[in-house]
This record gives sequence, structure tokens and C-alpha cells, in this order.
Amino acid sequence: MKVSRGASNTLQQAQAQADAKNVKGGKLKQQKEAGGVNPGLSAQVSLSQQAQQIKKATDIAKQDTVDEKKVAFFQNLIDNGKYQVDSSKVADSLIDDHMKMPT
Repeated sequence: MKVSRGASNTLQQAQAQADAKNVKGGKLKQQKEAGGVNPGLSAQVSLSQQAQQIKKATDIAKQDTVDEKKVAFFQNLIDNGKYQVDSSKVADSLIDDHMKMPT
């Protein structure tokens, strides 16, 4: 997420100017009582692709959906020495995933 300090100051200055105009017109008190909404101002934030991916991964990690039967099945294979890892396939997948990552 990119937010520049100048954008924040500009937004604050615009809010201060709007408040000053509204004080003169008697509208500031009404706006504050109504929740302080100033329809003339808005802010927009955009997340980078990497930040979106991190948020997606965080959301997935928060889910409590573990297939206990599947875990037990693979744990049994590992414990009995029957789970065979194809290291070449793992290495290829790691390299492929790394190559897809943005720089």
C-alpha cells in the first residue's frame, strides 16, 4: 500500500478549508452532529498486487479447515517410511513458483 505524506497533508488541508467555509455558513456543527461526513472529499487507497496476495494468504491461513483424515493418512505414511518424495519434482515446482513471482 502506498500512501504519500503529501497526499495526507493535502487531504487535511482540504478538510480544514472545507471546515472553515462551513463555520462561516453555520454548517460545521450540523455536519459534526450528522457524523462529520463531508461529501466533497473522498480518499482512495489501492493495494499493490503483492499486498493483495499477502492479504489473500492471510485470509486463507485464518480459515480453520484442516482435513484431519488426510493429515492422519500422510502422517501414517511418513511414520512408516512409506512416503516417497520426488525431489526433482519438488525442485521443479519451487523454481517454477519462484519464476512466477513479480520482481
